[in-house]
Amino acid sequence: MGEPEFRATGVRIGKRLRSLTRAGQVRINDGRLELLTSYGSEIDSAPVQAVRASRPWFGPDDRATADLNGQRYLLTLGENDPAPGEPGPPAARRFIEAVRRAAGRGD
Repeated sequence: MGEPEFRATGVRIGKRLRSLTRAGQVRINDGRLELLTSYGSEIDSAPVQAVRASRPWFGPDDRATADLNGQRYLLTLGENDPAPGEPGPPAARRFIEAVRRAAGRGD
């Protein structure tokens, strides 16, 4: 098993109004997207070709949605708080690009 193509830790993963974990992990490895709890237990996974990743219309730059296996998950990918007055890391954009790249839908 090689190095993951994308990995984010400290991710808040929610489904609708329910929070599933506040410190989860998101990984893209060997063509699969995996949503994991902070302990490494799998919440859900699917081949990246079957995943739709996007940004919500309104909301901060650290949020993304992932549709897999008929479920929509809201991911808050800000790994750490930015300095006052500074924008946060573009983690949601990096996640969406990683899903598209792994699925072969864009460079």
